[in-house]
Amino acid sequence: MNNKPTTEQTSNYNDLEKMDTFELLSNMNAEDKTVSFAVEKAIPSIQKLVDVIHNKMSEGGRLFYIGAGTSGRLGVLDASECPPTYGVPDNWVIGLIAGGDSALRKAVENAEDDTNLAWEDLSKYNISNKDVLIGIAASGTTPYVIGGLEKAKQHNIVTGCVVCNEKSPVSEVADYPIEIVVGPEFVTGSTRMKAGTAQKLALNMISTSVMVKLGRVKGNKMVHMQLSNVKLVNRGVLMLMDELHIDQDLASALLEKHQSVKNVLDNYKHKFRS
Repeated sequence: MNNKPTTEQTSNYNDLEKMDTFELLSNMNAEDKTVSFAVEKAIPSIQKLVDVIHNKMSEGGRLFYIGAGTSGRLGVLDASECPPTYGVPDNWVIGLIAGGDSALRKAVENAEDDTNLAWEDLSKYNISNKDVLIGIAASGTTPYVIGGLEKAKQHNIVTGCVVCNEKSPVSEVADYPIEIVVGPEFVTGSTRMKAGTAQKLALNMISTSVMVKLGRVKGNKMVHMQLSNVKLVNRGVLMLMDELHIDQDLASALLEKHQSVKNVLDNYKHKFRS
């Protein structure tokens, strides 16, 4: 019997170095195809966490992510994409990685093994019981994450997690555990692969669902997005042309004047739409 955690179990493939390029790619793709099915099984758990985050954020709370390595980077990525995509303040969704921002590019030795470090990081943001904390850890054993979740619970802060093993220490301490068991990695133990993909999918689902429920999307469009480059300005113009049935010149002029798709729609939707 194999008692190893799923994320550490031996790959279903061997002699990878003997495979040609097509075999490598095809076999990795075959493994990746299983990830979305594993995420699907976790939807009921994801739903519970999304609903509690929405309730907390509706009352002025924030969402925090903590993690180490790949998991930490994914949390920081998801958090950093919320302001430009949904026009929310930078402090609505906050991602923290063990070892600080320098760990985004280069591993910081022993940072993930410090059980006190996460709470020190969170305390800099004055985290409180108005907020929600999600720990991200493929293995479900990361001390940085466990310590942060334990300390948060002592302060009556709602906690969740995204892990890729069943009944892990991280899941045991979280109020709303999400366990996405994707099986052994193509390269044994390389959790930046399937486990990382599963975590990215789950974080996409969490933040997107919460932002939709908070009214940051209209229909299917990012009406609150920041107009930070030409591509996004052009996207905004197309949104207005579609929503208000106006030509490109007028849409461009209105967007330049009001600097937000949402602002234009609020001011002109009754004027232009029949």
